[in-house]
Amino acid sequence: MDGSAELEAAQRVVMRWDSTSASASAADEPMLFDGPTGDRAEAERFLRAVDDLRRLAPPSPAAVGSPRRLSLGSSAGGATSAVQVAMARLEDEFRHVLSSRALDIEIEALADLGSLSMSSDRSNSASSADLRTVDEDDSVSSSVGRKSSYRSLLSIREIDLLPDDAIADLRAIACRMVAAGYGRECAQVYASVRKPAVDASLRRLGVERLSIGDVQRLDWKDLEAKIRRWIRAARAAVRGVFASERRLCFLIFHDLPISNITVTSMAATALATHDTPFAEAVKGAALQLFGFAEAISIGRRSPEKLFKIIDLHDVLSDLLPDVSDIFAASKAAESIYVQAAEIRSRLADAVRGILSEFENAVLRDPHKTAVPGATIHPLTRYVMNYSSLISDYKVTLSELIVSRPSASARLAAEGNELAPSLAELELPEPENQSPLAAHIIWIIVVLEHNLEGKASLYKDTALSHLFLMNNVYYIVHKVKDSPDLWSMIGDDYLKRLTGKFTMAATIYERSSWLKILNCLRDEGLHVSGGFSSGISKSALRERFRSFNAAFEEAHRVQSGWCVPDTQLKEELRISISEKLLPAYRSFLGRFRHHIENGKHPEMYIKYSAEDLEIAVNDFFEGTPPSPHCRRRSHG
Repeated sequence: MDGSAELEAAQRVVMRWDSTSASASAADEPMLFDGPTGDRAEAERFLRAVDDLRRLAPPSPAAVGSPRRLSLGSSAGGATSAVQVAMARLEDEFRHVLSSRALDIEIEALADLGSLSMSSDRSNSASSADLRTVDEDDSVSSSVGRKSSYRSLLSIREIDLLPDDAIADLRAIACRMVAAGYGRECAQVYASVRKPAVDASLRRLGVERLSIGDVQRLDWKDLEAKIRRWIRAARAAVRGVFASERRLCFLIFHDLPISNITVTSMAATALATHDTPFAEAVKGAALQLFGFAEAISIGRRSPEKLFKIIDLHDVLSDLLPDVSDIFAASKAAESIYVQAAEIRSRLADAVRGILSEFENAVLRDPHKTAVPGATIHPLTRYVMNYSSLISDYKVTLSELIVSRPSASARLAAEGNELAPSLAELELPEPENQSPLAAHIIWIIVVLEHNLEGKASLYKDTALSHLFLMNNVYYIVHKVKDSPDLWSMIGDDYLKRLTGKFTMAATIYERSSWLKILNCLRDEGLHVSGGFSSGISKSALRERFRSFNAAFEEAHRVQSGWCVPDTQLKEELRISISEKLLPAYRSFLGRFRHHIENGKHPEMYIKYSAEDLEIAVNDFFEGTPPSPHCRRRSHG
């Protein structure tokens, strides 16, 4: 067969499948590439005809463009018209195969991918149910019930989005369209079909379409839940959805010479490459996904957000190598990697800013009202729980916190009224102390200083020091309960804290019990001179009355004081008893007969040593005592 006959034969094959004519009905039109039900022989015949047309009648540059527009609006010659008809048909076939042969993604497989742990992962509080926020329309596979399979490559899980035979058909079609100069149309069809599929996958993973303003208007409880869900969804989206889309695009378009195609829908006009269809398909979804983290990175900084922001930073750090593999090698999509890296950097800045803000918040916490009973102040609990969490995140924070706290500069900038006294505070600087450890110690130093101001709200000196004892004791035990916190604080500073609460306990005992114990001294009871010497019974009776009144007042008041730590409370009671009971027994042993030989001894000797011991057990319970101390009976 000569060339002219071959060309006519190819034209006849192509024109039988003319989808550009006004009489063609898209709804009823049979398709060449229709999977197992299609006519494979006719499909192969059509492809050979397209190859013959291109070989025997290559299109002129003026004929290249939208196949439908040119075929309907020009009077090109027969061969050129046949090429345009062929391209229009291939465009329809390409769209049909992409749409009809797509496999349904098993969202559960992607959810499993979202739970892959990092070495520093602490965000596992989110349950798998968080990922199951599925729209009713998207929740179930389509009626044909096709399921995808996947293959794991380290952290990336590439899911088969189409069967192999469908990918082979798409590759064959793309090769013909690109060779004929219709690569741009082919890429546009690819993106128009895959973009909605990508968007649907992200919706099924729980990624919401929220603007920066939407995110920043959420209250923290709702935002915290969305962060947990986003963390799992982001891993699944990057390692599952985006990686699989990149692979599909590679299988269809790799090595195709489409670099002469100019794409203007990207951020800047650029020459298209074989990655361009992939970038067009996923870029909107990727920008939406990372836009959530961006909104948080530039939002208001407050202490309660610190740990979730660290989680976001860690997830992005963990994902960036995968984001680089998927996006950075593509000129068309590298801006996505650049954006993700910039967001991680802004999250790091937010972490440093929040830590500084937390230190200042502790400093500025006002001295308003003394807590009842001198118990542990809510600020102490909050700060130490916060510090314990900081130590849990020490791997990341040690990388992000690279400078030590500068008290004088910060206080000067704040203009805080406490600056003069705080400037004199000593920040311990042991050898090899990390900047993060210095910040934690500084937080506790500032907390101690604030507690001293709060202690001054108590008018009773004993109560003021009981408050300091309770709070510093709590600080010490929170440090001891956290090995990571302890290792950063160091033994030397922990010893200083221990000495501080011991000193506070000593001052409490001295200021509270010295007056009572002085009632049990001999001074002032003896009389001498004249015709007699001995004990002044009136002074002795007054001494017993003074002791009883002082002890009853201590019992009444200090039973309402609070020592919440059971061990510390018991140790304090024992310490009081060890000073009080021997002194009382000795005083009673020396002088009771002087009282019992007189009138109404029960008015003066109201308590036995055992009564006092029982009464001491009422101390520091934080509740009013019984109406009266248990009395000894006098028979």
